[in-house]
Amino acid sequence: MFSQQPSVTACVTGQYECDRIIETAEQLAAELDCELHVLSVLMPTENYALLSDQLEYLNRVSKKAGADMTIIFSSDAPKAAVRFIRKSNTVQVVTGIHDGGHESFLVRFNQLAPDVSITMVDKNRNLYTMDVRQSKRV
Repeated sequence: MFSQQPSVTACVTGQYECDRIIETAEQLAAELDCELHVLSVLMPTENYALLSDQLEYLNRVSKKAGADMTIIFSSDAPKAAVRFIRKSNTVQVVTGIHDGGHESFLVRFNQLAPDVSITMVDKNRNLYTMDVRQSKRV
């Protein structure tokens, strides 16, 4: 399913505004000469009909960027995302902004995969990066 080439993974939710995450991940993948993946982890109990238009839109944005969009159903989004990024040889994850909670997706993801660089994109498209690749060069 996945090649061994390094990749950048955009982690999105079912919101139209997540297009900025995919577009940023596309740019980073080009700069790093990586494949691009788009991932959305949904709770198994959600009413998916309410998200269908948003997910279809994000799928079209993904296709335009040259990526497939993968949807995983799991009640533990950070753990599911880490499994995905390990299989896809992801070196950089792109997400929205961390909500500040100690149990947030990004905090838990970083605890489970501290070796993966994370770039956060705010609503104004400002970037905030925790780049572990740079710290490993020391």
